Amino acid sequence: MKEVRRLKSIVEFHRSKGLPSPQHPLISVADYASMQVSSEDYNVNWVCDFYNISLKRCLTSKLRYGQQQYDFDSGVMFFIAPGQVYGIEAPQPEQRTKTGWMLLVHPDFFWNTSLAKSIRQYEFFDYSVNEALFLSEQEETIIGNVVENIRLEYQRNIDKFSQNIIVSQIETLLNYSQRFYQRQFITRKVTNHKILDKLENILTSYFNDDNLSGKGLPTVQYITKELNVSASYLSGLLKELTGLSTLQHIQNKIIEIAKEQLSTTDLSVSEIAYGLGFEHSQSFSKMFKAKTSLSPLEFRASFN
Repeated sequence: MKEVRRLKSIVEFHRSKGLPSPQHPLISVADYASMQVSSEDYNVNWVCDFYNISLKRCLTSKLRYGQQQYDFDSGVMFFIAPGQVYGIEAPQPEQRTKTGWMLLVHPDFFWNTSLAKSIRQYEFFDYSVNEALFLSEQEETIIGNVVENIRLEYQRNIDKFSQNIIVSQIETLLNYSQRFYQRQFITRKVTNHKILDKLENILTSYFNDDNLSGKGLPTVQYITKELNVSASYLSGLLKELTGLSTLQHIQNKIIEIAKEQLSTTDLSVSEIAYGLGFEHSQSFSKMFKAKTSLSPLEFRASFN
């Protein structure tokens, strides 16, 4: 198991990468090309106590990041929240050309501002290694201009307006990122449809098990673990593609199987409920009526 190293402050991060001390202790835009990366950096995992929003380009390399392999000829963005573990998986430093930037923001910078609570509502901070954001040239220009505004603002003499101006720029950056993620979900249809196919196969396989009464109902956590994606990423993807959450996909599969058994077998409602993994048949009946506007017995009667 790799050693985990923790960086508690932006000052500490700058020092670890051979960068000059940050001009502000709670926020910094660091030039990726100026960072010193040693061979040791590839042998450990990292945890930072601050947000890291970065755009990187590596013209001579590719990086395997979660579910996809990305070329870095254009900008690829990553979003890491405080306390998340990440590792560097790429060729050794001397083998690659690197450009880009990192926006580092300590949570204390958001104190008493609109982003103090709302920043974690941006689900892509939880995508972790499952979905980086691949930017077009135009999108990269838009993002780069916002980041440059942030850099210029904290480099000026700090006054009572500085924090709110910078926070509003960060919020703009996050909103653009959210827009571009939705575009990515739509344009990468092949990969997205593969995940839908995998989800369907996982649910089908789960409900084909003869021991569902012992296993119980499939959970969102079970599905995301099988797909090797985060819950927030899967939820965002499914809502964009189908308008339904992961839980709703699970429930729809349950209703589909229940309808088949109610219309083609003589199993009692309780037998169907327990066979699907419900602890109580009343819970099954309640879900069935909520989804179909009929009780299980009313649905069965409609076939007679």
